[in-house]
Amino acid sequence: MAVAPPSYCFVAFPPRAKDGEVVFGKNSARPRDEVQEVVYFPAADHDPESKVECTYISIDQVPRTHAIVISRPAWLWGAEMGANEHGVCIANAAVSTREPAAETEALLGMDLVRLGLERGETAKEALDTIVSLLEEHGQGGNYYEDASSCHSFQSAYLIVDRDEAWVLETIGKYWAAERVTEGVKCICNQLSLTTKMDAEHPELRSYAQSQGWWTGDGEFNFSEVFSAADAHLDCCAGKDSLENQEESITVQTMINILRDKASGVCIDSESFLTTASTVSVLPQKRSSPCIHYFTGTPDPSRSIFKPFIFVDDVKLVPKAQSPCFGDDDPAKKEPRFQEKPDRRHELYKAHEWARVVLESGQEQGHKLRKTMLELEKQGLEAMEEILTSSDPPDPTEVGDLFYDCVDTEIKFFK
Repeated sequence: MAVAPPSYCFVAFPPRAKDGEVVFGKNSARPRDEVQEVVYFPAADHDPESKVECTYISIDQVPRTHAIVISRPAWLWGAEMGANEHGVCIANAAVSTREPAAETEALLGMDLVRLGLERGETAKEALDTIVSLLEEHGQGGNYYEDASSCHSFQSAYLIVDRDEAWVLETIGKYWAAERVTEGVKCICNQLSLTTKMDAEHPELRSYAQSQGWWTGDGEFNFSEVFSAADAHLDCCAGKDSLENQEESITVQTMINILRDKASGVCIDSESFLTTASTVSVLPQKRSSPCIHYFTGTPDPSRSIFKPFIFVDDVKLVPKAQSPCFGDDDPAKKEPRFQEKPDRRHELYKAHEWARVVLESGQEQGHKLRKTMLELEKQGLEAMEEILTSSDPPDPTEVGDLFYDCVDTEIKFFK
């Protein structure tokens, strides 16, 4: 069975997080050469009976979809992580369980991230959307752009809004979920739910019994019942990183955790790399905007986190979007993935140069890193001013925010 890549997803609530703020973060661990793009989709109305074409299958569209911003592998429809205009953030992690995931093409876990964001106005609504679509369509298909082998996984999700988070873990159409409103939570490539489940599939326990995985006696422990025999049942690297923070957790704290290679949270191995990262701050005060930071480039320790705020007129950022191949895309043709087109966007290409310089360890690399961190710091300080101001941000300035940051970064690398 394929090993699920160790993506880490985090959330921190007050009082562990900075007063009045919920802080969310994710490192997306994927195949090393995969490109992720950052894409904004405005809210939209849809015709009755229209369909939406996901990565592998089409499903019924809803009358209205919310505005979303997502980071996604450039070959697929869904998302590794993202946020919507209502302050809902979702990230998923591929998980290995004792039941192999279906190779039959259905919805990918990443499709369900995007569908949850497009259709859920709260974390709970997004959760309900995901589990009802799982029931109707199932999950399955190749997680990688790879013609030689099908890598399929079950999925876990961290679904967060300003008030609460839900940890949702799935095995086929079966699932369990835990509600979180305080402290810190981490999910990765192992099941994490144990005996505290606040919602579950109505047939979850009878299914476990039918498979001979649970006798029906004693307490039902989700991870023990459904984990693979060799699972560690612990995302200790990520959990420890969060829980060992002595001071309150801020956006900067979360960024530092995502950059930490020594703990294993920032993956850089022979097979996998953290190909993109995100951090969001969701103020519990409704008058303050949620702010979402995306790298759009691999390795957060060598990337700049750039802010995005939802307003009515967001400027699109083609320089962080991969080329579109339409119906000629090898990911859309069957048999799939017979060739791999160059999906690098302008930001990715500019960043490739930076990575070479940074990895050299030379004086130029040290200077470059210092300047990158200074650029990022300016953005973080400007966003902090917005959060502490009693006035709402100017939509005309905020609409160009992510565009300007990407533009500045590319010019700087050139």
